[in-house]
Amino acid sequence: MDRLTAEKRMEELTKLIERHNRLYHEEDRPEISDQEYDQLVRELIALEENFPELAQPDSPTKRVGGAPLPFFEKVVHKTPMLSLGNAFSEEDLRDFDRRVRQAVGNQAVRYVCELKIDGLAVSLLYENGLFVKGATRGDGTTGEDITQNLRTIRSIPLRLRRPLSLEARGEAYMPKPAFEKLNKEREERGEPLFANPRNSAAGSLRQLDPKIAASRQLDTFIYSIGDLQGESVESHSEGLDLLESLGFKVNPERRTYSDIEEVIAFINSWTQKRPSLPYEIDGMVIKVDSYAQQEELGFTAKSPRWAIAYKFPAEEAVTILEGIEVSVGRTGTVTPTALLKPVSLAGTTVKRASLHNEDIIREKGLLIGDHVVVKKAGDIIPEIVAVLPERRTGDETPFSMPTHCPECGSELVRLEDEVALRCINPMCPALIREGIIHFVSRTAMNIDGLGEKVVAQLYNDGIIHSVADLYYLHQQRDVLLGMERMGEKSVDNLLAAIEASKENSLERLLFGLGIRLVGAKAAKVLAEHFGHMDGIAQAQEEEFTLIDEIGPKMAASLYQYFRQPQAEAVIERLKAAGVNMAYKGVRVEGGENLPFSGKTIVVTGTLSAMSRQEAEETIARLGGKVTGSVSKKTDLVIVGEKAGSKLEKAEKLGVAVMDEAGFLQILENNG
Repeated sequence: MDRLTAEKRMEELTKLIERHNRLYHEEDRPEISDQEYDQLVRELIALEENFPELAQPDSPTKRVGGAPLPFFEKVVHKTPMLSLGNAFSEEDLRDFDRRVRQAVGNQAVRYVCELKIDGLAVSLLYENGLFVKGATRGDGTTGEDITQNLRTIRSIPLRLRRPLSLEARGEAYMPKPAFEKLNKEREERGEPLFANPRNSAAGSLRQLDPKIAASRQLDTFIYSIGDLQGESVESHSEGLDLLESLGFKVNPERRTYSDIEEVIAFINSWTQKRPSLPYEIDGMVIKVDSYAQQEELGFTAKSPRWAIAYKFPAEEAVTILEGIEVSVGRTGTVTPTALLKPVSLAGTTVKRASLHNEDIIREKGLLIGDHVVVKKAGDIIPEIVAVLPERRTGDETPFSMPTHCPECGSELVRLEDEVALRCINPMCPALIREGIIHFVSRTAMNIDGLGEKVVAQLYNDGIIHSVADLYYLHQQRDVLLGMERMGEKSVDNLLAAIEASKENSLERLLFGLGIRLVGAKAAKVLAEHFGHMDGIAQAQEEEFTLIDEIGPKMAASLYQYFRQPQAEAVIERLKAAGVNMAYKGVRVEGGENLPFSGKTIVVTGTLSAMSRQEAEETIARLGGKVTGSVSKKTDLVIVGEKAGSKLEKAEKLGVAVMDEAGFLQILENNG
């Protein structure tokens, strides 16, 4: 075939493939089979291989997946992808409506209601109509570049119908039929099954090999415009119409209402209808339609005030408690887990449920063999909510917690004021293994490629004995290559991720060490206060207690941890490996110019415009330090409704008091 003929045929194929793509994904009326569609794509691929200079950047062949990626680049979102506040009842929705109407005064309000797709939030960037970058939500500020994987999803247009530059945000998901097909194939191959469509979608898009993502039959619904150039829209509903006109797939089950009761009726109708959908939803999203009103309502530190996510009531099911197993966590806590006869619940198969501790088992009166009622809290965590003693046959048996650690055999203890049993042997394999798993987790040192199975294998094979050993794995590259499912690229990516983690700020390392009672927030406070690991390690117990957020129990835990010879040895080895020991964070922006800079503030009572946590986060953002008790050191007490003893103590001590209206005025004046 000559060049001119090839160019003409490639244009024909591109138009033909895109037409069938549109018929399938947008109009739901396919005219050809999947095999015929694939044949058209294969013909175009062959022509592009023979005439590479004619291949276009928005060619449909980009959807089949290219070469595997070495790692995911980080992407900073121009506008943060904030999470939504949650509503769990009709009254929560009415409270949301009251807050909105109070804030906008006498203006009419319209709400857009959309199905809340249970998938992975993504951002799609277009320049002059061409798809140039796609990213995960990540932590809301920084995500991962998954452009090559997103290109494989047919419902994402590679070229818009008009050459606009914009950012579109939506949800990538796996349809139920595709999920069932995938799990059936994995079962036949003896591979572990995905728990639910959401996990399978997220796992597919975080594959370094785009061909895997291309094989998973993912889909999308786009739900908002993050940025738009060259055109303007005045409402969310207009924005959805624009997205649809540009070729995006927008969920058709959306409605606009002026009355919150109409919103509630719409939600209730879908509470019953949700099983009929070919994809999973876990609730409904309600947004103020007018962009002007959205701007007027603004944001809290975590979420927009003009939107809320209603979560469907947790589903319940009856099954049988077949057994109880115990496991040892990184702090030595021995946790019982219910082993259930598999039961379908909220779109997933549930086989296990947390029992938290021995007292829960006793309080619920659980016996092995009992019929139990299981529900998913927030459609996520399975829990046993009730026992059905009337169904007992007499064959049920009681359960007793072990007296010795199931991992190392040491005698278990119950510390003062604690419910849980603990293994206090510092050399217990479970403590060390789980501690390493925590160290590499996303909220700690964030080392990609070190999942639970890999860590367990490295530890069980004697390759690592502590978190410090991770930073010397480059010396054992050949050993890593000999491990199951660890090829050269996997090993190189893992070593690169370990190397990159050396640059983390101190608070991540401090949290990753797994010091008892020290969570992520306390680690940040300590890192900012001391500035360097040496300062924390050398501090006396009394120095910790001088920090408002550090209580006496945490202070004792910190002091004891850094006096352990094995802890000192681990930190010295981390230093020798080049792991950063300094705080890299920036102190609150604006410094002394912020309204609460240098002030110690207590929030008490019920606030109508935001939760207590949101208020405290906002105060911290504006330079203040929030504490839980009123003292002579307190500079200001912010009071909501039903403020009690803290208000009385503030008045007695002569501490300044501010009501919610005054607080909101300061927030308004400071954006």
